[in-house]
Amino acid sequence: MSAFDPVAADKFSFGLWTVGNPGRDPFGGPVRPTLDPVQLVEGLAACGAWGVNLHDNDLVPFGASATERDNIVARFKAAVKRCGMCVPMTTCNLFSHPIFKDGAFTSNDPAVRAFAVRKCMDALDLAHDLGSSVFVFWGGREGTEADACRSPIVAVRHMREALNFLCGYVKERRYDIVFALEAKPNEPRSDTYFPTTGHMLHFISTLQHQEMVGVNPEVAHETMAGLSMVHGVGQAMEAGKLFHIDLNAQKIGRYDQDLRFGSEDVRGAFLLVRLLEGSAGNAPYTGSLHFDAHAYRTEDQQGVWDFATGCMRTYKILKARAFAFDADPEVRDLLGGQGNTALNDALAAGWSLERGAALRAAVIDPDAIGAKGLRYERLDQIMIEHLLGARG
Repeated sequence: MSAFDPVAADKFSFGLWTVGNPGRDPFGGPVRPTLDPVQLVEGLAACGAWGVNLHDNDLVPFGASATERDNIVARFKAAVKRCGMCVPMTTCNLFSHPIFKDGAFTSNDPAVRAFAVRKCMDALDLAHDLGSSVFVFWGGREGTEADACRSPIVAVRHMREALNFLCGYVKERRYDIVFALEAKPNEPRSDTYFPTTGHMLHFISTLQHQEMVGVNPEVAHETMAGLSMVHGVGQAMEAGKLFHIDLNAQKIGRYDQDLRFGSEDVRGAFLLVRLLEGSAGNAPYTGSLHFDAHAYRTEDQQGVWDFATGCMRTYKILKARAFAFDADPEVRDLLGGQGNTALNDALAAGWSLERGAALRAAVIDPDAIGAKGLRYERLDQIMIEHLLGARG
């Protein structure tokens, strides 16, 4: 067994919609058969994945009867158990049906908003039944093309009302579930409300039960906006709000590509893994590592399993490279100088008259500090050499 083969402790997961994607795009129909959810679970287990995630309608068709629902769920749960897997995350499809063409939680029509909340209540029941601990909200239709249709102030208020309502539902039912909000700047809408992780983090601070709501950043979504996924995830981790994460790859300025993790911007992927794993000394992320990506349209079903295996192997390779980089003596030397420890401690401790006086009295030579090179060029080159396998 290779050191880069996945094991359960890695907590790697895939959505039914990822490995189940038949290769359809706006310009062509499917190139692969649609597999049954049980077949997808079995295929993921054979690849070494730990978990399988789903939208409600990935498993239970829209409009299914209660009996049909129960039979489908029982068969799926049996397959998950048989394969030694779990369902760490569930979400609700609030974007496919025509009723959501102008939004779900932010629609102008209160009947649409009520239907969306009711659908989420049913999806939360399903999540609890499957043992999921995280419920993701991606507002794919929460946006506009014609901005005159509603005030963004009203849209934010309606989104808050829906989430407060659903938090109350989870608390009343005593479900062990937290919410993770997923940002995206555009597509399928021209402009989406809450387009970045930063927008979501502030919005969470306005909720009634903010302690049970975090974020689910996605590499592709942050990259589409030209932002740093590493910075967004770092802010979420610092705030204690990284409840889930979507790993994939993306070229800047393109449609949402959902490429195999690490297949674009290897530097960014490396820095993200380094942050998540805590190799530089920060507390690591310990939740599920979900790959929200799709195989190329060129692939048959075996190519889909090659894609899934590739996502997991790339993550583990980058993890090994990250720990080797941070253990490199030259890197430790370059990052070791933290300056004046007393000043650092005074700033971290916060304002007081005594610390204010100490800062006033401190001898700081701005010209000398400004003239000193930080050797980040050397640091960056060492990182590249680790990535290329020339070190460690």
